[in-house]
Amino acid sequence: MRNIVETAERPQATASGTVFGVIVAISFCHLLNDMMQSLLPAIYPGLKTDLGLSFGQIGLVTFVYQITASILQPLIGLYADKRPTPLALPGGTLFSLAGLAVLSIAHDYGLVLVGAALLGMGSSVFHPESSRVARMAAGGRHGLAQSLFQVGGNAGQALGPLAAALVVMRWGQSSLAFFALLALLSGAVLWNVATWYRHHGLSRLKTGGHASLAIALPRGQARRGIAILLALIFSKYVYLASLTSYFTFYLIHRFGVSVQTAQLHLFAFLAAVAAGTIAGGPLGDRFGRKYVIWFSILGALPFTLLLPYANLFWTAPLTVAIGLILASAFPAIVVFAQELVPGKVGMISGLFFGFSFGMGGLGAALLGWLADWMSIETVYRICAFLPAIGLLTAFLPNIEGKRNQG
Repeated sequence: MRNIVETAERPQATASGTVFGVIVAISFCHLLNDMMQSLLPAIYPGLKTDLGLSFGQIGLVTFVYQITASILQPLIGLYADKRPTPLALPGGTLFSLAGLAVLSIAHDYGLVLVGAALLGMGSSVFHPESSRVARMAAGGRHGLAQSLFQVGGNAGQALGPLAAALVVMRWGQSSLAFFALLALLSGAVLWNVATWYRHHGLSRLKTGGHASLAIALPRGQARRGIAILLALIFSKYVYLASLTSYFTFYLIHRFGVSVQTAQLHLFAFLAAVAAGTIAGGPLGDRFGRKYVIWFSILGALPFTLLLPYANLFWTAPLTVAIGLILASAFPAIVVFAQELVPGKVGMISGLFFGFSFGMGGLGAALLGWLADWMSIETVYRICAFLPAIGLLTAFLPNIEGKRNQG
């Protein structure tokens, strides 16, 4: 991985082309980061049994983890826009290492919350800074760069439940300490990325990072666009929270499958999310991000409406379809937002990554409370209507059309 980054530094650092070596490096680190992060929901069934937790308490764990990240990410992004700090990338991995180390020995609820908060702090540093690096290395192909960066995270989220099923379920909670060592590998790769960032990335961001948007929108129109995009993030991530946090419980409760079988179903869904992410950015570059957002949010609605009434056989393909369609939205939404507010890459990236984390955490907490109060099946019947919020896409400004006219 070091050779990839070093190769990218030499001939491409001063060029305007896409620096794939750097993008692959941060995508790989995104995989490691999100795999470590996703081990937390993957061990929920074991924590629920061992510690006697309710669905509401499990939802609060997710809430603490994601709120920690959501509050800090836009602040870190704003700070990075004003005072770039390349070494924050490798430094942030230490929080993830500490979080998994605490979780590996957490035998009371308080320590679980501390470990979740440390994991959230690790993500709060990684995501806005890495998204800035993706834009630095994009060379004008911002959707493609954002997709390649994001697919690493989705692949890591998918590998988390698989790792839990194959390792944590066999050797127990203490095996999380082994996965904490992956933070050291990530830190080594990010050290090399930070070197490229310092010597080449900053100049590329200043000279070419915002060239794709020639016309600045009126402030009111840009703010309306940002508000609509945040509403779409709300619909996407609250629905995703219903699956990432409670899908295993749903399968176990409704169909009587084993924990390992439920984890494999969750892996299939998250793998579909990873696959769908690859398409969203490049399709947005080619056909326009607004069209991709239309399809990605609203297009999932028929499948989410069917899911609560499907048998076990049809549940798997329906969740795969939902993952594929929903996942294509995020790269397009982030790049669309960056173009609405040029010059604020770190702040916008932090805002949208942080808001997605926050909505996922808040959604997990509220859905856990709802599952305790009513039933886990009711959660999916209610969440099925969330993609209808995608109708708000009609009110987004047509920045592709304005750019072409300019």
